[in-house]
Amino acid sequence: MPELLEVKARTDLLNRLKRAEGQLRGVQRMIEEGQPCVDIANQMAAVRKALDSTQMRLTVCYMEQGLRGSLQLDDLSNGRLSGLLDEMQQLLGRSR
Repeated sequence: MPELLEVKARTDLLNRLKRAEGQLRGVQRMIEEGQPCVDIANQMAAVRKALDSTQMRLTVCYMEQGLRGSLQLDDLSNGRLSGLLDEMQQLLGRSR
């Protein structure tokens, strides 16, 4: 059976999605109001970035679950793994 997301990861992912949802509502409102296309395009880019970062975070969660399950790490090693994966997420986020 697949491992469930930890509460912290779940909260982070949901907050990211809610932020993207709010941005998307803003885009809809801008279109309804007849805002300039360039402004709408900029806001759309922000929505895409928010969704991309959420996907990246979900991928890191998946990798962390898989590694923890297969490596049987102690508490100290779990902390190191989390730190390493966080750094990797930051580096990958900067490369886009």
